[in-house]
Amino acid sequence: MSDAAQPTAAEVRAAAEAVKTALDRHLAAVERRSGEDDPDVYEAFNQLAAAAEVYDELLYDRYDEVTPFEIPGSDDALPPYAGPEEPNALSVLIRRDYAVVEPQRLLAQAQRVEAVDDDGAGADVSGTVHGALGILFGEFEPDEIASRHKEFGLEEGDSTLWVTAADEAADPGEWLEAPFDQVDAERVVCRFDVSAVFDDDADIVEDDDLLEDEIDPDLVAVGLDEDEDLEPLDADHRR
Repeated sequence: MSDAAQPTAAEVRAAAEAVKTALDRHLAAVERRSGEDDPDVYEAFNQLAAAAEVYDELLYDRYDEVTPFEIPGSDDALPPYAGPEEPNALSVLIRRDYAVVEPQRLLAQAQRVEAVDDDGAGADVSGTVHGALGILFGEFEPDEIASRHKEFGLEEGDSTLWVTAADEAADPGEWLEAPFDQVDAERVVCRFDVSAVFDDDADIVEDDDLLEDEIDPDLVAVGLDEDEDLEPLDADHRR
């Protein structure tokens, strides 16, 4: 950035004052919050994030310096709830991602289901991965597949569940062709996300100074096969 385009010292100072004001507003909103999803807290948080971002940019442009603060962005956050106070209907939207890590296990499970099919419909469909997926998801409820995903050769990825409020239930067949196209973010009552990004970094122990002879043998996990890895538990995250 050229010297002519650099912000003035007064502009940087004004941005710093704006951060201080936003901090006071945020604290005041938190102190008088009325619930977990208080819209005043949400608005104050966004104002603080915006003010901090402006100050950080001006500080860097003027003095080539940065702040030690990192406020999470709110671009993907839900807006304050603006739906009916007493919803007459609701919709539950669920997305679960999986990776097909053991195709042969997936195919074997689909073939077992196919083998007990009395009418023999869909013969040989289980010979392909996409065909096997169709068989298994047609046979088992999504919750059962989620709880037994390893049996089907799947590995869990991110998942999310949104509960949205409505004034009245939709007519039969009304949204089936595009089930997720008309989601109003302001009518989301609650949302639950599960992702590896929420895993607590404290669960990962990294100590280069720890020697093998310092490990207490009484603390060594037992009951695992040689090639079996311990996997971290997913952590629920509620926004």
